[in-house]
Amino acid sequence: MMNLTSPIYINVNGHLLDLATPQVMGILNVTPDSFYSGSRMQTEEEITARARQIIDEGASIIDIGAYSSRPKAEHISAEEEMRRLRTGLEIINRIYPDAIISVDTFRADVAEQCVKEFGVAIVNDISAGELDERMFETVARLGVPYVMMHMQGTPQNMQKEPHYENLIKDVFMYFARKVQQLRDLGMKDIILDPGFGFGKTLEHNYELMAHLEEFRIFELPLLVGISRKSMIYKLLGGTPQDSLNGTTVLDTVALMKGANILRVHDVREAVETVRIVEKLKNW
Repeated sequence: MMNLTSPIYINVNGHLLDLATPQVMGILNVTPDSFYSGSRMQTEEEITARARQIIDEGASIIDIGAYSSRPKAEHISAEEEMRRLRTGLEIINRIYPDAIISVDTFRADVAEQCVKEFGVAIVNDISAGELDERMFETVARLGVPYVMMHMQGTPQNMQKEPHYENLIKDVFMYFARKVQQLRDLGMKDIILDPGFGFGKTLEHNYELMAHLEEFRIFELPLLVGISRKSMIYKLLGGTPQDSLNGTTVLDTVALMKGANILRVHDVREAVETVRIVEKLKNW
């Protein structure tokens, strides 16, 4: 097995988090239309219960999102996105004031408000700055870890016949260019997300997973988010609701290939997967 245990630290609110031991990021969607119905939380009771579940089951990061990025999702305004986020963040901060919170947004103004008003520690951007040209400057100025994901197109059109000349090379070149732009701005904590399901066919997704370990060349943390996605149920049949087993299989593969963060709906299962894979690394 590859040696993937060298320290990989990110600075979260002044504390170092070592990602050499993979971390689990629990999804909390304050949306009415996320692709997996089990992740939609809107009332105070639902948000509270989900936040408690994420922490109680062992996740170290809560990833809150208010803009559904599923294919053909409805576009909402920044004001509506922030209204939803504010409700969720106030609840999380009240019950877990020391929680590490990531905000899932592609808007620089929204990211800045969340960091400054609610102490959000990580910005998770599905567009790697493509949907808001001010995002790179904003996260560099804020000095927070930044997850940048590869996506071809936008959530509204990304699955309309995605095409690549050479998938792995194209994604590599995309990240190389983006990482350099961020480094030029003085950015330190950069996390790469290959973007499973975002502007990619079923075959693209599995090709990406097959080559995942090659992304270690960047010497940056890797986030993998395949939880209950169509790459599972379009291959095996069923729906997102039927895709927990497939998620666990792919999470295991991702960890074996060097993933540092698993972004998931099902926290307990992911935490157990990490424990088992980490045990194997000792041999």
